[in-house]
Amino acid sequence: MTRARQTVALMLALVIGLVSTGCNPARFAQASADVPRLVLSTLSDPKTFNPTLSQESPNIFGFTFEGLTTTDGISGETVPALAESWEISDDGKLLEFTLREGLRWSDGEPLTADDVLFTYDTLFNPAILTNSRDGFRIGTQGLLPEVSKIDDRRVRFTLPEPFAPMLGNTALEIIPAHILRPTVENLDAQGNPLFLTTWGTDTPPRQIVGNGPYVLAQYVPGERVVFERNPYYWQKDDQGNPQPYIEQVVWQIVGSTDTSFFQFRSGGLDMDSVQPDFFSLLKREEERGDFTIYNGGPGLGTNFFAFNLNRASRNGKPLVNPVRSAWFNNVAFRQAISYGIDRETMVNNIFQGLGQPQTSPISVPSPFYAPPEMGIRTYDYDPEKAKELLQANGFQYNSAGQLLDEAGNRVRFTLVTNSGNKIRESIGAQIKNDLSKLGIQVDFQPLAFNALVDRLTDSLEWEALVLGLTGGTEPNGGANVWLLDGALHAFNQNAGPGQDPLEGWQAADWERRIADLYIQAAQVIDEDQRFELYKETQQLTQEYLPFTYLINNLSLTAVRNRVDGVKYTALGGALWNIHELTVE
Repeated sequence: MTRARQTVALMLALVIGLVSTGCNPARFAQASADVPRLVLSTLSDPKTFNPTLSQESPNIFGFTFEGLTTTDGISGETVPALAESWEISDDGKLLEFTLREGLRWSDGEPLTADDVLFTYDTLFNPAILTNSRDGFRIGTQGLLPEVSKIDDRRVRFTLPEPFAPMLGNTALEIIPAHILRPTVENLDAQGNPLFLTTWGTDTPPRQIVGNGPYVLAQYVPGERVVFERNPYYWQKDDQGNPQPYIEQVVWQIVGSTDTSFFQFRSGGLDMDSVQPDFFSLLKREEERGDFTIYNGGPGLGTNFFAFNLNRASRNGKPLVNPVRSAWFNNVAFRQAISYGIDRETMVNNIFQGLGQPQTSPISVPSPFYAPPEMGIRTYDYDPEKAKELLQANGFQYNSAGQLLDEAGNRVRFTLVTNSGNKIRESIGAQIKNDLSKLGIQVDFQPLAFNALVDRLTDSLEWEALVLGLTGGTEPNGGANVWLLDGALHAFNQNAGPGQDPLEGWQAADWERRIADLYIQAAQVIDEDQRFELYKETQQLTQEYLPFTYLINNLSLTAVRNRVDGVKYTALGGALWNIHELTVE
């Protein structure tokens, strides 16, 4: 599930859009009571049950946790969640939130301002490796807000200066102090907080205490995750009936988008992301299959190709082979690669016409997106221009048409992506073929998603990848991608807390400029001024290509007509208002 939260930091995206489950309906009929049930799916097992430590999407937390605020899936506006109201001072430096009365955790314990204070203290603890902290850094010094308790229902955020994304950032999931505080205060044998290993996927699901519409009821690795309605969830309808109405959500873990499609088509699934190659077939079957394909327009996420630009070493060993690292860090080489990728063929063959070339890290539906006509560089397919760029920058061809560098080394590298995602596997295969026409040998190796995430965040040893990031309307949600020490500065990642340090890490001037612009843009309240700053970031990313953007696909999801109340948008997907949905 993708819950609409424009301010939660960008996370690694496992799937394009929303995925629904491929399940055996009979098995679940036996495993569960005859209750209103929604069956969904994902390509990968969850990596953690701890929202503070999560680095990937999709994850379970849209079901199990909420923040002070959330995002309306239609308007994109920040709206109340655990907080019923807030006040902002005239100078923008003070925000005071009032919690709803009578909030409780899923174990029945009161949820108070102490939990909010604990959540942000944990988030801002430098010993806690978290993907979300970067989005709260303010100004050139990267200062963090001060969070204080006024009384049991009110908390105050004190900022060193105005910070435009702050209100939306409070969608961050609130975690229970009465359960987790000891794990932050106590250390393991290596001196790290026990919190870092708390609520892993080996934790019995019933021990996970949340505040969202659902609680974790069952997890069978490689098979399914089952959620049940949280009896203490705060939300009620206009008649005072408790929500959500759907009592159980089943999240089937499937190995591929093909499996998910076939299960949906056979009637076992309630929703499925519509992959482009299946769109025509599903569209013809809408009436017979009793489902509706919702089109939210351009999706929020990105699809990209990237090289590992990290020149550092760890324990004396370079993260990237120095010969290949020299290629990757050559801007002209990256630009030649971009000219050598045939995006129009991707649109037509892989996306079946349901998309367009992507030119920006900022989501198309965002008011801060700058289209190409505003001076954003684009790379139309031009293999001859790619070859000219390469030869003008020290590369050469041998008699067999193979590309060599100045020292005579064959240009060859390994490309990875997450296995089971048919779109990404097809993109990788096409890139391999496209670049072979430039004399480059690409060794394409799809990996299990969690293994891929480990390479990106832990070992940092990879050469090139095809991946994507989730998006939103607020660009500062991507601060963790563009700040130099951001947790998802993947193309040139620095070591995180608790990891062996890197030797010789360095950042390019353009890289530093992008980071500075993200800091400046968050300091400005005026949206026109913010737009100009973010436009420059988009100009820089397209000029220097830390990520080579590929295709912006349409947001398409097929939903059974037995599911009532769907208000589908690209921003919120089909489940942003899950508390209101009903099933026959």
